[in-house]
Amino acid sequence: MKAIIIGAGIGGLGTAIALRKIGMDVKVFESKQEVRFAGAGLGIGANAVRALQQLDVGDQILRAGKALDELRILTPAGKILQRTETAAISHKYGPDNVTIERGVLLELLMSALGPEQVVHTGRTCSRFEQNGSGVKVWFEDGSTEEGDLLVAADGVHSNIREALLPNAKPRYAGYTCWRAVVQAEPDLLHYNPNIFIETWGRRGRFGLVPLSNNRIYWFACLNAKAPDSSLRTYTARDLMKIFEGYHEPIPQILAQTSDHHMLQHDIYDLPPISRFAFGRVVLLGDAAHAMTPNMGQGAGQSVEDAVILASHLKQSPVIEDALLRYERERIGRTGQITRMSDRIGKVAQLHGHVSSALRDALFPLIPPRILEKQLKYLYEVRLDGLL
Repeated sequence: MKAIIIGAGIGGLGTAIALRKIGMDVKVFESKQEVRFAGAGLGIGANAVRALQQLDVGDQILRAGKALDELRILTPAGKILQRTETAAISHKYGPDNVTIERGVLLELLMSALGPEQVVHTGRTCSRFEQNGSGVKVWFEDGSTEEGDLLVAADGVHSNIREALLPNAKPRYAGYTCWRAVVQAEPDLLHYNPNIFIETWGRRGRFGLVPLSNNRIYWFACLNAKAPDSSLRTYTARDLMKIFEGYHEPIPQILAQTSDHHMLQHDIYDLPPISRFAFGRVVLLGDAAHAMTPNMGQGAGQSVEDAVILASHLKQSPVIEDALLRYERERIGRTGQITRMSDRIGKVAQLHGHVSSALRDALFPLIPPRILEKQLKYLYEVRLDGLL
């Protein structure tokens, strides 16, 4: 049995590993000329680490990543609005949460695929057809590929989803983000390498995420009514002016950031859709449920998809039935997490005098059990179909 996977991101590579584990022949096609081991940082929750363990890369992720003790939400003056002991909570449900550079995660996934030529770059899917016995894919370079199953892991702006669900459009979240990874200098003030900090203020939101090897992933999110191309020209100096007066080490981090290390992206998600499975074609990862990055679950839900899709294909001899079971298992959970992440982003990006003051007054009053209930929902997921 042969699977064609479109997209060589985290979801596509994870799916390739999972399907090969159950004995399927796999080919991955990536539109870019190379798999880019780049990007900034990301969080891998305990649920995602468990999924990666099913793919035999979880222990490597734990070694390469950085386990954190706490998440703190602060005001620009440094006052604590909320403190969550993430390590203690994740231990109840499995392994540590970790942070990791995106490029390192992709390298580990590529390495897990082995020396065989599985990923083919510079191949953009232009159209596809399916019938009762298989699928055929056409690429822009004129080549074709045939298989038993087509997995669309081609991201939030998926061409395959567009063909299947033309009314399912990505939604602009109302803010844009800059990201970079820098080395932690020894003179950083008020920096704890075991604590992830988000600072919520009227001028914008700033995050500091410790990584392994004494590195720091930072992100800065600003509200913008519509995608604005002029924001792409912003420099670290521009951000220093915007976040002037925010607590240390934010000014120090921006001062040491080189402009060519910064990435800027407008934030989009995909309003929850009603279908993932279409005969022998299936949506996965951001193509199925792109979510804002406010819960650190984008990559995690993609690798959950990979494991659960493979487990249903392993159990069912009929591809169409397996894909429908995958859809039923995933559609509710990913939709709920998408909505949760969207709500958190809206609260974090409040910038009005009254609304932000009310948030800052009420947030410290949220009982810890409510936050733990939310994390429990994220971390408690059945992932036992491949081992």
